[in-house]
Amino acid sequence: MEQVINKLNLTKEQSDKFKIYYEFLVSENEKYNLTSITNIDEVYIKHFYDSSCALLYFDLTNKSLCDIGSGAGFPGIPLKILNPSIKLTIIEPTLKRVNFLKELCNRLEINDVNIICDRAESAISSFREAFDFVTARAVSNLRVLLELTIPYVSVKGSFIAYKGSNYLDEVNEAKGALKKLNSKVANTYMYNLLNDLGERVIIEIKKEKSCDLIYPRDYAKIKKKPL
Repeated sequence: MEQVINKLNLTKEQSDKFKIYYEFLVSENEKYNLTSITNIDEVYIKHFYDSSCALLYFDLTNKSLCDIGSGAGFPGIPLKILNPSIKLTIIEPTLKRVNFLKELCNRLEINDVNIICDRAESAISSFREAFDFVTARAVSNLRVLLELTIPYVSVKGSFIAYKGSNYLDEVNEAKGALKKLNSKVANTYMYNLLNDLGERVIIEIKKEKSCDLIYPRDYAKIKKKPL
């Protein structure tokens, strides 16, 4: 925990917020099935630190960001704690997790987060091409994920995909989806978690022009026949 606080150079206010976050996450975990990781050091490294790493590579100041399938709030809420200027929208389909996120924001005294209880393929009607950045972490494989996220990204904006060390296989499998969604892999950022807890990758996918309005399709169709 102290390593993360020092590594991120947290202010006292930020450190206090992460402490509240951790305690609320663990206390509500059984009720909401939020995470299999509850050890304090692992939560701080595998969730809080990992989520924050996008700030090493992207300037999110005053940018609009949509976190899709946020679950327990990763990576959107840690990013918002570290850079309060982010205009954050969270799309999460599970009502009990939405309730957790709303109460979490109340406890963290974050009042300007837009939390939407909906599926990504349904909420698109209100948010097509609405965001400078879209994030997703531990949601699905890249081939499926692209169809759920790229329609939300503004033209010339970026999708930030948090992935593990097997990312190359996912990128290769997603070449057809990238082409159909008028997007390309712009950058790949590799980093190691603290305490040798694993290697992670952030893939930046740039949207070059608008994609067909048929995307995203219903999730059943995406799963059955991914792009």
